[in-house]
Amino acid sequence: MRKEKKAKRKGRVMWGFIYVAVFIAAFGGSIVFKMKHDPFGGEFKVNWDDSVGRTYTDTAYGEGEANKFDLYLPADDSRSSYGLVVYLHAGGFTSGDKSGDSEILEWLCSKGYVTAGINYTLVSDDHPDASVYSQSMEIKESIPHVIAEAEKLGYPIDEMSISGGSAGCCLALLYAYRDAEDSPVPVKMVFGAVGPSSFYPEDWKCYGFDIGNEESDAAAREMFGAMAGREIKSEFGTPEYDEEMKDISALLWINENSVPTLVAYGKYDKVQPFEGSQRLLKALKDNHVPHDYYLCEHSGHGLQNDNKVYGEYMRKIPEYLDTYMPVK
Repeated sequence: MRKEKKAKRKGRVMWGFIYVAVFIAAFGGSIVFKMKHDPFGGEFKVNWDDSVGRTYTDTAYGEGEANKFDLYLPADDSRSSYGLVVYLHAGGFTSGDKSGDSEILEWLCSKGYVTAGINYTLVSDDHPDASVYSQSMEIKESIPHVIAEAEKLGYPIDEMSISGGSAGCCLALLYAYRDAEDSPVPVKMVFGAVGPSSFYPEDWKCYGFDIGNEESDAAAREMFGAMAGREIKSEFGTPEYDEEMKDISALLWINENSVPTLVAYGKYDKVQPFEGSQRLLKALKDNHVPHDYYLCEHSGHGLQNDNKVYGEYMRKIPEYLDTYMPVK
């Protein structure tokens, strides 16, 4: 029995790593390209120095080695309250680091917000039991610590937004829709790009899970189980299956009270399903949630072939912040 359980766990981890290998290859390469060939002439960057703000790195929020966050504080410390913008890093749930998002965190901080990058325990040989669910719970645990540290440094937080790219976007959507009611301060909006939000095999054509035979169903169960951190037993397409996946499926938490949402997706994404983003869009529309959805019609996961649309998405971020969480 013990050997059988161990084999099942290895199977789930194996499919998790297959997913991650494709994820990192597709998204990581695009990120490097954008960094080396900035098509926006530095529009979304800032010359970071003490006149703009200060950085405090590696503050702990838990016992795990990865349970640390970085804070970016605006130079103006005279206000009675501040909005917090959290940005969660990409990396297929197995790689990445908060330091890789310093440019966007500095850029957003320069607009008057306290910003934070948060690390979470990555799936690895050392942490084979880590999952999207466990990572989302670490993010939930971290937020009160981020707010407390900002207040200790003289920046009281009274509202927040959360965001991220790819894996980070998935985690941001979960916090915004699933955990907002438990947040220590009101969550005003969520934004991000190419984050998976649902887990229906017919959508995940990029992995062949839409075939619907015994082999493809077993593969989908293994991969989704690895992400959920549990064995998936219910039949696909049933209410019981939705209940099993709800902990990591942001889509299933959307209702008429969900926060305003700004997202971007690529039509030819081979890492996470474009079809899933269409489900997300429909749920936002059906529940009358304020939203903007940017479709990069010529791009995959890195959104690398639609600079005009991607630029519009990036310019929309401060517009959303000005509307839903203006600097006071």
